[in-house]
Amino acid sequence: MNDDGTAEARALVERFWAALYARDWTLLRTFFDESSIYYDVPTGTGAAARGPAGIEARLRLGLDRLAGYDHGRSAVIASGGVVVTEHEEHWRWPTGEEVTLPFVSVQHIENGVIKLWRDYWDLGTLMAGAPPNWQDTLSSGDLSWIVDVTGEV
Repeated sequence: MNDDGTAEARALVERFWAALYARDWTLLRTFFDESSIYYDVPTGTGAAARGPAGIEARLRLGLDRLAGYDHGRSAVIASGGVVVTEHEEHWRWPTGEEVTLPFVSVQHIENGVIKLWRDYWDLGTLMAGAPPNWQDTLSSGDLSWIVDVTGEV
């Protein structure tokens, strides 16, 4: 066991990615506790999700209607409880549109769960490739999971 938790944090995040790309929502919830926060930097801290149910709802809003969703090339850097993953995500819609979206994900691990997860990506790249009806889903879906964590992170 590493004294600083680097190996454990990295292994947890690797298991997390596998659950996310499999869209195993039940398993995915186990990586968070009620105080965990997830947000996309391009959309800001005012549209964050907190806790396993909120994080799942936020992810499902964007991912449930995809025909395909997988992880491309990646590089992982870990130090203590912080894991940074530079990667690609491949998004495919049933109507044929496809986007390769470069990401940097930063996850802070505490007590065996992801306490803070921030994703850095380009909103323009995603919206330019996504079908309009999917974009409408984002604004008309259930947004009850939104919490404003401005000042907390």
